[in-house]
Amino acid sequence: MPSRTTTRTAALAAALLAGTLLSGPIAAEAQTAPAAAGALTKVASFEHQVTGVTVAKDGRIFVNFPRWTEDSAVSVAEVKDGKIVPFPDAEWNAWRNARKDELSAGDHWICVQSVVASPDGNLWVLDPATPAMAAVVKNGPKLVEIDLKTNKPARTISFDEAVAPQGSYLNDVRFSPDGKTAYITDSGASGAIVVVDLASGKSRRLLDGDPTTQPDKSVTVTYEGKPLRRPDGRGVEFSADGIALSPDGATLYWQAIKGKTLYSLPTSALTGWLTSSLVPEALSDRSLSGKVETVGENGPADGLIISRKDGRMYVTSPQDDSIKVRDLSAKGSALTTLVQDKRLRWPDTFAEGPDGTLYVTTSRIQDSAFYKPDAPAALPTDLWSIKPSATDATGSTTASPPAR
Repeated sequence: MPSRTTTRTAALAAALLAGTLLSGPIAAEAQTAPAAAGALTKVASFEHQVTGVTVAKDGRIFVNFPRWTEDSAVSVAEVKDGKIVPFPDAEWNAWRNARKDELSAGDHWICVQSVVASPDGNLWVLDPATPAMAAVVKNGPKLVEIDLKTNKPARTISFDEAVAPQGSYLNDVRFSPDGKTAYITDSGASGAIVVVDLASGKSRRLLDGDPTTQPDKSVTVTYEGKPLRRPDGRGVEFSADGIALSPDGATLYWQAIKGKTLYSLPTSALTGWLTSSLVPEALSDRSLSGKVETVGENGPADGLIISRKDGRMYVTSPQDDSIKVRDLSAKGSALTTLVQDKRLRWPDTFAEGPDGTLYVTTSRIQDSAFYKPDAPAALPTDLWSIKPSATDATGSTTASPPAR
């Protein structure tokens, strides 16, 4: 580990722990009465672009801020007492683009994309280590487990170039109910599914370049009726992004943002290599591709989650500021709209609280400097909660109140 004795690092740590450096506090809105089912409630506002959110078994909320269009002062934080507190400490959050030659990439957050609480109650942090979605920082891609009893890193699983090559962007992760396996989407230039054996730390990149993990050329992501494009004409090109796991751990679901189709595959087809020293033909990308099933069409979507409470899949729909629902128990069922609201500017990532409350971040990708050159580097974003009800998936739509 690098020295922590310099005055600069000490000052940085003090400022970060006070929750005031650049990232600043969040504004948490006190609740005076329970929110009605299907109604949005603002949980927090941030001064920077947020993506991931997760809620631990004890109700602790964690978020992350990727280094996309700014050199974020805080990468991973706990939402606590109305402020974001760098997590697990200031030193892990101390890496900067300007200091990349001073601090080691393996034990600092480089460009965190996702935070997920595992079934055993610990926190896992997925760091693709790809600032600005450009070059992968050497020795940076990793999956880190933090013991929430001690708030200390418990283990780090590093990914080499075979798993996280240049052009990759490890995006989101789900954990098997038995805590043995992690499944990760790669939304980079060549999409893939990464499967990780958590006990050994071994991982394998699967369905690399398969049509089911790639952007759909027939789809153009739009916003307000217009194609969403960068100044150079490029559109939204994200590959496999949203990921969900059935409550029994038997089925994995995923889709590309630049896509419309939701795919699934039995997890048993993805994990056979864990019990064999040889890689059987059954685990070749070509063979796996033949086992992938088409579940239905979601349209361009970002976050996916299957509720532990009701077994339904919730889908974020950035094009129309909405959250939609799919009943997985009825094969071929159509999406219904849970809520459509102008305040959901690019609904991004879901989390589910112990009581079944859903949390969703709004990352405002369409407002970012990627697509609007005059946009501020630090883009304010929000965290929302919503309490679904059994009647919300019957095709009813919660109307959008005036934007504020």
